[in-house]
Amino acid sequence: MADAMHFDYPPGAGPEDIWVILRETAELQKRQTQETDRLLQETAKQMRETDKKVGELSNRFGELAEHLVAPNMKEKFNALGFVFDEMSSDKEISDAEGNYIAEVDILLENGETVMAVEVKAKPKQKDVDEHIQRMGILRRRADARQDRRVFLGAIAGAIMGKAVRNHILRSGFYAIEQTGDTVKIHAPEGFKARTW
Repeated sequence: MADAMHFDYPPGAGPEDIWVILRETAELQKRQTQETDRLLQETAKQMRETDKKVGELSNRFGELAEHLVAPNMKEKFNALGFVFDEMSSDKEISDAEGNYIAEVDILLENGETVMAVEVKAKPKQKDVDEHIQRMGILRRRADARQDRRVFLGAIAGAIMGKAVRNHILRSGFYAIEQTGDTVKIHAPEGFKARTW
C-alpha cells in the first residue's frame, strides 16, 4: 500500500489556511480573467469603430476621385474616336426581377458602345480583377435584355502605380489617371481593348 500524501505546511499554517489561500487565488484569477475579457471586448469595439471610420474615409476618397475624373471623361474618350452621348454616375444594375447585381461608377453610352468605368482613389490589382467580374455581369444582363452593344471597361484613379497601370492595360481596360485638373487615358500603341 502506497504511503498517504503528505504536505508540509508553512510554519503555523494548517490545512484550513491552505484552503483559504487556494480560494483567494482562484478568486483573484477569476477577477483577472473577467478584466481581461472586458479589455478584449473594449478593444474589439474600438477596432470595429476604427474599421468603420477607415471605410468611410476610403469612400470619401473614392467620391473625391470620381469627382476629379468624371468631368473630362466623355471629352477624352471622344478624342479617342468614341462618341458617347450619355454619361451617368453610380449606375445601379438590376436583374430581370429588380434585384441589385452591380454598380458602375461611371457609365458612358451610345447606340453601339458602353464604357463601364471603375473609379478608385488608388486602384489595386484586386480592383481590376473585380471589374473583370463586373463586366461579365453587365454582359449577361445586356444579353438578357437583347442589348447587342459592345461593352468596354476602364479603371480610373487619382493615384496609380506603374505596376497597377500595366495590369489594367494587360487586362484589356483603358487606364485613366488624374493629371492636374484633367485626366489622361492610357492606351499605348498596340493596345487592344477587351470587349464583352
